Amino acid sequence: MTIHKEGYKTIAYSTIVFGVINLASFYFLSSSAPYISLLLFIVTLALLLFLISFFRIPKRQHTIQENAIVAPADGKVVVIEEVQADEYFTDRRIQVSIFMSPLNVHVNRNPVSGEVLYSQYHKGKYLVAWHPKSSTENERHSVVYRSTNGKEILVKQIAGALAKRIVNYLQPGMQVKQTEEMGFIKLGSRVDLLLPLDAKINVKIGDKPQGGVTVIATW
Repeated sequence: MTIHKEGYKTIAYSTIVFGVINLASFYFLSSSAPYISLLLFIVTLALLLFLISFFRIPKRQHTIQENAIVAPADGKVVVIEEVQADEYFTDRRIQVSIFMSPLNVHVNRNPVSGEVLYSQYHKGKYLVAWHPKSSTENERHSVVYRSTNGKEILVKQIAGALAKRIVNYLQPGMQVKQTEEMGFIKLGSRVDLLLPLDAKINVKIGDKPQGGVTVIATW
């Protein structure tokens, strides 16, 4: 397991705060209120370990498969439905939404290999990530890929009630490889995929895909 680069500064600052709080606790509370000092240490250590865990990148055997659309994120499948596309595309599409809790790995990965046709950030609200309107009203970043077989899909990184920063590394014209990093979302959030109607969906509501591993659909 490694730590994502987006977490270096946050973890460094948090470690300093952890050290200052517990040094102060040791000098001022350990003799007069040892149990409170110990409780403070345990709580702050748990918070620091959670923060480090949030930025983890676990070692995995990623799925490289030309006819597959691989999960761009860890989480839970909360939506599979046919929708009218409201950005870039004008046709109807199959939407697959993956909800990411704060406990999930938050690295986002390219679901296919191919060319980036579109990459656009949108300011917005911070509705809870499972809210139906979060796809269109929340802060989000949308990317359209043209896969090596010529078919196109859209992926939305969507901020949730806790997520305040979406990071995306892609620009139009880039050639990308399946399962490589596309970005990162901090804290609870969600990722939507808009797929062609002829895509064969391999997951169901409630499934818990792994980013870069689980095949969401094939074509």
